[in-house]
This record gives sequence, structure tokens and C-alpha cells, in this order.
Amino acid sequence: MAAQIHFFPVGNGDMTLIHTEEGKTLLIDCHIRKAADNEDDDMFDAAAELRGLLERDDDDRLHVDAMLLSHPDKDHISGLQTHFHLGDPDNWSEDDDKILIDQMWSSPIIFRRMRNGETLCDDAKAWRSEVKRRIKRYEDGGSLESAGQDVLILGEDIDGKTDDLGDIVVPIGDTISHIRGQDAGLDALLIGPLPDDEVGDDEEEKLSKNDSSVIINFSIHADENNEAAKFLTGGDAEVLVWEQVWENEKSDPETLAYDILQAPHHCSWRSLSHESWSKSGGTAEVSDAAFKALSQARENAIVVASSKPIKNEDGDPPCHGAKQAYEGIDNVKELVCTSEYPLEGDPKRLTLEISEGGTQKLAVKSTAAAAAGVASTAAKSRGHG
Repeated sequence: MAAQIHFFPVGNGDMTLIHTEEGKTLLIDCHIRKAADNEDDDMFDAAAELRGLLERDDDDRLHVDAMLLSHPDKDHISGLQTHFHLGDPDNWSEDDDKILIDQMWSSPIIFRRMRNGETLCDDAKAWRSEVKRRIKRYEDGGSLESAGQDVLILGEDIDGKTDDLGDIVVPIGDTISHIRGQDAGLDALLIGPLPDDEVGDDEEEKLSKNDSSVIINFSIHADENNEAAKFLTGGDAEVLVWEQVWENEKSDPETLAYDILQAPHHCSWRSLSHESWSKSGGTAEVSDAAFKALSQARENAIVVASSKPIKNEDGDPPCHGAKQAYEGIDNVKELVCTSEYPLEGDPKRLTLEISEGGTQKLAVKSTAAAAAGVASTAAKSRGHG
């Protein structure tokens, strides 16, 4: 099967599944809203859709090979406790039939950088606790090779906190090519979150959870020897971060080159400018450095806005001005809003297929069709957590 990237229409939130040519699955964030778990509500059923795309392991557990949390905001982690198994995999229950996360990708920086008043939702706390459980198991000499026990720490933390964690730490600038020792079918170049020594004391005080989002440029292979597409994603990182990213990478802009860009922060103007779009009356200036960081598009690139419908109004996010800016990037073929694909009011999963011939959209006839075989098991996981 050709590699695919699935973008779920979950409003102003992120939920993206990469399915590689090697058969590996990597989920980036989740935003499974309670209304979507209600059978009487017509909201897009992201959980059932996800379950329809995953496979079961040798122990008949529905699983994802890896899951990345870009940052711990509610619109990137909702539904974790309800739909995913947390804790010792030996305690996985057939009755609950929750999804097992074989390997977690998590950054300590995204939890440390929080402005005064910022709090963590219960799902974010649960993610952090599960990461700590897996790290503790590693420190105690336990093997991470079994499914549901593995973890990768993205970026080194301050004060030597990650110095003794060995191979499970991925420094900024390194590339992840394997999941639990097996070829992942992709190369994930870790660009952010930016280390403390790159943002400076003044900037450090301005950073929030958003600005500490994990930034990765994925090279997704069409076959075992061929790089077919680059996918740049950066959670909710805003303008200050993208300016520094450009400063770091401008001598080698290919580092930021993409065929697919997930517009940061749900197509927010705040990823492109220090000025407010609404307060400026549409005259706010784009940051040249941030725009350059986000404009390294290769020929026929696609920008995906994981957001509510984009209106020509003052709302942000999403912002109509940001949409126009992305559409104006050289080599960008189109911008697709997940809430408007294929039609506003009846969104479907957006699937981009990656092959040696390039990247193309695949028509998805019905979310119900994708979930038909798992309706009964999906129902079992509703109402828990």
C-alpha cells in the first residue's frame, strides 16, 4: 500500500495519522470531542474513523505504532483516556477494547514552559503520567521493546534532567527513522521545540505551551529506497518560534522544504505576525523571517488547515488573512481546510496518498463506510474515562 496521511476534521484541533509504505502508523495529536462519542450527535466520529484505519496486533489489540503529542492543549489531546489504553499493557481489557500506543513520542519542554495561569487538562495530565511510567520502567532496567511500554523523549531538558536517559532521548536536529527497532518508512527530522539557549531569557518568558510545540519535518518514503514527500508540522507554534527557526535553518532552507504543510495553530495569523489581524483591520504586517520559514514549498505543495471553516471575518484562528498568505506562497497549489473538505457542513477525512508520482488527494466516500467493521467495538470504548 502506498503511504498515506489522514487529516481528521475535528474543528480547531489537530488529529493526523501517517500510514507508511512499511505499514507503520503514527498518530499526531488527537481531538476526539465528547459530542462525537454520542451516537445521536451528527458530529464527525473521529474515534470510529481512526479505529477503522488501524490494525490489531498478535494479541488482538487495536494499536497505533507510535503517537506524538505536539503540545498539551485540550484541542490536541482530548479523548486520550476514553479511547486509548494507559498503564501496563498486560491490563488491557477486551471489554474496553481501547487503542494501545506502542511507542509514545513526547517532549518534556512542552510541559515545562507554561505561562502563569495556564493549566493542563485531565487528558494532558494522563499523557504525562503515562510517559513518566514508561521512563521509570526504563530507568529500572525494564525492556521497552514490548508494545505499550516504549517511549521517545523529544529534545534534551535543562539541568541534566534527561542526561541519563540514553537512547530514548532524541536531541534537536536528530532524525527518527525507526519505531521500536523497525524501519518506520519515514525519517522524522526534529526541529523543535527550541532549546532554552536558543530563545534567550527575554523570549523564554514570552513562550507558552503553544510556542513549545514539537516541530518535525517528515520525509515519507514511497518505497524502501525513495523519498517521496516531505510533511512539515509544528503544532501551535507562533511567530516568535518560526522567526528563530528561520534564523537557525536559513543557511540550509532545504531543512524546511515541504510538499505538505500543516498550517500552524489552525491557520492562525499569530504564526505569521506579531500584530493582531482583527485590531489592525487587515493591515497587520507579516514577519519576513516567519514567512520564509513557512514558505519553503516544493512544486505543487499542499497546505492543510486543520481548523473550523475559514471565513472572511475577524476570527483567529482560523484567519482569512493567514489563508491568503499561505495561498500566496510560490509553488503552493492549494490550501485545504479540513472542515470544508469535501463540503462545509459534511466534512470527511482528508487523505493524501504519497507515491513516486507525487502527492494526491483520495476521495473518501463515507466516514461510516470506513468505520463499518468496527462500530460495535468503537461503541464499547464510549463513556469511559
